[in-house]
Amino acid sequence: MWYQELIQIFKIGGLRKKILFVLLVFAIFRLMANIPMPGINAENLEQFFARFKMMGLLSILTGGALSRFSIIMLGLGPYITAVIILQLLTMIFPQLEKMYKEEGEAGRRKFEQYGRILTIPLAVLQSYAMLSWFQRPPNPVIFPPFNFLQTITAISTITAGTVFLMWLGELISEKGIGNGVSLLIFAGIIASFPMSVFQAYQDVSVDPAKIPNYLLFFAMALVIITGVVLITEGRRNIPVSYAKRVRGNKMYGGVSTYLPMNINPAGVIPIIFAMSILLFPEMIVNFLGEAGGIMGNIAQNIAVFLANPWVKGILYFTLVVLFTYFYTAVTFDPKAISQNLQKMGGFVPGIRPGESTAKFIHYILNRVLLIGALFLALIAVMPSIVGGLTGVANVFNFLIGGTSLLIVVSVVLETMRQVNAQLQMREYETF
Repeated sequence: MWYQELIQIFKIGGLRKKILFVLLVFAIFRLMANIPMPGINAENLEQFFARFKMMGLLSILTGGALSRFSIIMLGLGPYITAVIILQLLTMIFPQLEKMYKEEGEAGRRKFEQYGRILTIPLAVLQSYAMLSWFQRPPNPVIFPPFNFLQTITAISTITAGTVFLMWLGELISEKGIGNGVSLLIFAGIIASFPMSVFQAYQDVSVDPAKIPNYLLFFAMALVIITGVVLITEGRRNIPVSYAKRVRGNKMYGGVSTYLPMNINPAGVIPIIFAMSILLFPEMIVNFLGEAGGIMGNIAQNIAVFLANPWVKGILYFTLVVLFTYFYTAVTFDPKAISQNLQKMGGFVPGIRPGESTAKFIHYILNRVLLIGALFLALIAVMPSIVGGLTGVANVFNFLIGGTSLLIVVSVVLETMRQVNAQLQMREYETF
């Protein structure tokens, strides 16, 4: 039973310390998320996020830190952006690709270090852009204009908050359980759950006729979450056999195994890309204001065009599908996999090693990826669909779709795997 496993977890000293450490870091993260920048107009801040719904979705990923204009308002966004940029640059610079894919653990560590370094200038640029946007007169003015010294202080504070979060994430990865960055994003998303429950309770108390809508909402949410788990855990296993090799007096190989291929190898990155592109015209319009010139007029026309929910939904769906294929092409190399199999004496039964194996893997990938891309796009637009059917949109968005749901499901599954591995290792040691 689950409660017996929970008791067993806290009986193991090393595992208990790791979990308590992660919970301590979560507490520090939530404390920082509730420390606002000085001089904020809370009423205008609320109006701003009521006006720009997409910014509200981005705020969910920071645990509400953005909507509170906290000192960690950017969350881990600059770090994630830096890693994505470096991964895309591997297509342009062969030396960077060699470091990332061929130099093993040492190359990965150097690649991660470049990501940390790139995070700082990105955090500076994003913090300056946010401060400028929130001070624009067409928007509800969140705080009065800063002088030069105040601007430098605010940018330094926000950048330091991002770097501190990045450090906390690395501490979790080193001393806790699971990937620290993913766990911090997970903590930020889940932090909104108690407030969502309270809002739902208030809504039902005021209007009991909404109870059937909420029941329908939760029924649909359970179906969607089940589908996300199945797709996240789904694999297409390609059979692989290894030739027998004799070394000295021993024989190696001669075994059969599988090469697992994820149905959704791109994760949540395509949704983030698509969301950024849809948000970009609106950001330009509000950043440039009335003096935007030709570029501002073009961006304004695009923003008006995207204001239609049908147009926005169809474009969002299409962009997610396209970016799923694009990002998978960047990060997944069938040719490199076939070469590695050939070096280790492995082959796909009935397929020639080398180029033919690469083509076969690419053939399988394209067909598996179609299912993953369509499902990911459906999850991205699901909040609008379910909200329209039930009338309870923006209450439990992370339960029904988008980046938040995928992150929550992925982190929970990965953490469960690591905890079970620790428990099994303990059983082996006892045996």
